[in-house]
This record gives sequence, C-alpha cells and structure tokens, in this order.
Amino acid sequence: MENKKGIPSWLKIIALIVILVGGYFAWTFYKAFFASNVSGEKKYLYIHEGAKYEDVLKSIQDSSLLDDIAAFERAAQYKKYEKSVKPGRYLLTPGMNNRRLIGNLIGGYQEPVKFRFANVRLKENMAALLGKSFEADSAQFIAVLNDETTAQKFGFTKENLISIFIPNTYEIYWNTSPEKVIARFDDEWKKFWNTDRIAKAKALNLTQQQVSTLASIVKGEALHQDEMPMIAGLYLNRLKKGMLLQADPTVIFANNDFSIRRVLNKHLRTNNPYNTYIYRGLPPGPISIPSIAAIDAVLNFKQHDYIYMCAKDDFSGYHNFAKTEVEHLINARKFQQALDARNIKK
Repeated sequence: MENKKGIPSWLKIIALIVILVGGYFAWTFYKAFFASNVSGEKKYLYIHEGAKYEDVLKSIQDSSLLDDIAAFERAAQYKKYEKSVKPGRYLLTPGMNNRRLIGNLIGGYQEPVKFRFANVRLKENMAALLGKSFEADSAQFIAVLNDETTAQKFGFTKENLISIFIPNTYEIYWNTSPEKVIARFDDEWKKFWNTDRIAKAKALNLTQQQVSTLASIVKGEALHQDEMPMIAGLYLNRLKKGMLLQADPTVIFANNDFSIRRVLNKHLRTNNPYNTYIYRGLPPGPISIPSIAAIDAVLNFKQHDYIYMCAKDDFSGYHNFAKTEVEHLINARKFQQALDARNIKK
C-alpha cells in the first residue's frame, strides 16, 4: 500500500505568511499609487517659491487635501519627489491617485489661474486683485505698478500704466512674478491694439494711452453703453477746440472721494492735474481701467457739434446734450432742481 503524506503544517504556515505578506505589500502598493486619495470637491495645492518637501506635506496636512497622507508619503519617497519640488498651483480632482498627483508635482504641471476683472477704479484696487490671485502680494504688485522704469520699459508712464490692463479673462500661472504678469498684459495690450484700432487712434491724433485715458472718462460719465460714442464725440469736440474738458468724474478722482454724488464748487477748486476744470487737455492717466466698450466708443465716436452735456433730470442715466452754453444752463438748472427735490446735497 502506497504511503501518502500531506503537505507539512510548517510549509502551509510559511505559504500563508508569504500570501499575507505579499497581499499586504500589494495592497500597500495599490494604495500608494493607484487608489483614489482625493475625495469631495476639487481642491488646490499651493506650493510657494523655495518650498521644500516638508513644506508641501504641511500644506497638505493643514488643508486636509488628501485622504491618506501616509500613502502619499510612501509614493513620494518611492518617486524621490523630495528632490523635485516645484512651485505652483496644482489641481486635485476627486478620484485622483498619488501616481497622477506626484507626476504633476514633479513635472510642474500646474493649473493656471483664470484671472478676470472689470470695473476696477484705482491702481491700488488692481494691485489688491492681483495679490489675491497670485503668489506675490498686493504690496509687490503696487511697487511694480508705481515703478517708472517698469512703465517705460513697456512704453508707458507710471500714471498711465494702468491702461495696460484690458478687461478680459486671462490664464496666468499662480507663481508668475509681478514683472512677468505685467509683461503678459503687455502682450495682450499689443494684441488688442490691432492695425485697425491703431489707425483710428492716429486719425484722432491720440496715442493709444491717451485713448484709454479718454475712454476712462467716457466710462465714468456713461451709465449706458449705447451713449458712450455720443459722449466720446463731445469730449473730442472739446479737445479739438482747446476747451477744458470739465468732466465731473475727473473732479471726483482728483478729490479722491468716490462718495460724491453732487459735484460742488469746492470740489472744482481742487488743484490736481486730474481736475479737468482747472487743467486743459487730458489728465496724466486713466481715472479707472476703461472697458473695451469705452475704448471702442472713443475710436468709433459719434460725430456731432455738441460741446455740453448734463444728466437728465429723470435720473435715467442718460444726458441732455447742447451746442451752446445757454442751452446747457437750462439743462443744468433742471438737473440741479431735481437733485434739490431728492435732497441730494453732496
């Protein structure tokens, strides 16, 4: 009779241990590289210039960006990520695994900021917006915007450099330096000022920067876009005649008081180069970032003989236009009476 012997118990135990250990390492490897490590909504990991691996880990932990920090660390160590830390703004999407995330981090494949703006009044307001959207803070941006050398580099002065910002939506990397951000907007400025727009500016005997300055005044006066070409035509008429522009928005800017609803004689006396009731011609720079509609309204102004305007007394936001001072004074009196009726004193 044949003697049959079973597998020794010790061998079974070893086999079980091997399976368990192998399974553990397989599971650990899967968790480290292929399992989802991002849940919830999309998130962003911000890595500052000069940051080290430890700083990245702290950012991840402090912001609770990942479900399993230990799994990320294992994958990062295996991929030697600590030697390849790159600054930037990195997108983390639901279901993302460590393999893809670390690949993006090592490759520097960051998500650009979609920077959009409109209705920005002051240079300081723009610096604040930029500081909220990019790594550099508002103080760094305002320093660049106030730097004459930087302005001259791009063909501007520090007073009109703000006109380099054409309102739109732009994709720019988060860690782009302030100087390079301005350079990017200079590229967009050059694209915006195509052959047609440049030719129209020359026909007006205005530089591109002067067009932007006038457009900012038009924007300040117009509550309705469809009236912008009419208002632009009026100011161009005054410029051609050598008249003071006498634009109330420039007075408000010169007084640095944007709560003014009724421009008074005391406001008109403010000695400031932006006060077009005192200083002839265009002010040194825009009184706000003009909209594209306002710029094109100047370039495509409506031809007429009007040199005066006053807000309508129905508070519709539209204006009454006049060719003579007598007509204008009648319109102005109606509006002043309407202000008095509403008890608007300042």
